[in-house]
Amino acid sequence: MGPYRALVTNDDGIHSLFLHRLVEALLPNFTVSVAAPKKEQSWIGRAISRHSEIRVEKNNDFFPKEVEAWSLTGTPTDCVNIALGHLVSNPPDIVLSGINLGYNTTEILILSSGTIAGAIEGSLWDIPSIAFSQSISHELFPEISANNGQTDERFSAVVHASADKAAQLALETVQNPPKKGTILNVNFPDTMHAKTEIEMTQPAKIHLGSLYEETEKDCYRFQYSEGKRLCNHTKSDRDALERGKISISELDFSKIGRSQTFVKSDT
Repeated sequence: MGPYRALVTNDDGIHSLFLHRLVEALLPNFTVSVAAPKKEQSWIGRAISRHSEIRVEKNNDFFPKEVEAWSLTGTPTDCVNIALGHLVSNPPDIVLSGINLGYNTTEILILSSGTIAGAIEGSLWDIPSIAFSQSISHELFPEISANNGQTDERFSAVVHASADKAAQLALETVQNPPKKGTILNVNFPDTMHAKTEIEMTQPAKIHLGSLYEETEKDCYRFQYSEGKRLCNHTKSDRDALERGKISISELDFSKIGRSQTFVKSDT
């Protein structure tokens, strides 16, 4: 166990192998605690379980013995809030959310993401926080998602490379924390390897339109749409992934309410 403390959550659930790969990569430099949803909480955004009781269970069976882990019947925001307020004995040096199954790019997906929300909750406690997401091809995504992140040998190497880079970014962030109120939104390409370059990006703007299809009269079911791109700036998170680069967008929530964008830009 390392000298720093990390609290890790996600929105795919505590059984996600992408979460487990991140925890394993962190252990050389971090003492790790995990507080993750008992079941998948994707697309939940920053939901808080106001009207339901949240149950917490010790869940160390799937982690190395030195990792303290809990599963919670709540959202990623619930997990981080309860962990920081009641479960961890010492405040963490960093809150990490992910690695998510699928990317979290564009403004609309960022605002809908439970992964991002877990990191936002950490930042609201004045703790450096990062959200990590893994781009997955349309062909592979259904199987990987259905199998809690289990994948073939080729893509497993991609996930391991992403986890190693995530651990490196976590260490660098603890040692050089961003301004309070900001989080880093990191997306790894589906071609990730040890030498993949980083691009500092801005969330792309898209219009998703309807996210539901009618299954029968007066009944609708969620159906994801890629949407329509509304801008073509070359520093977008989507463009970076398409170039095979790691996208990092710094989201500055300290600017909300001051008529400024929540995305830090160097342009």
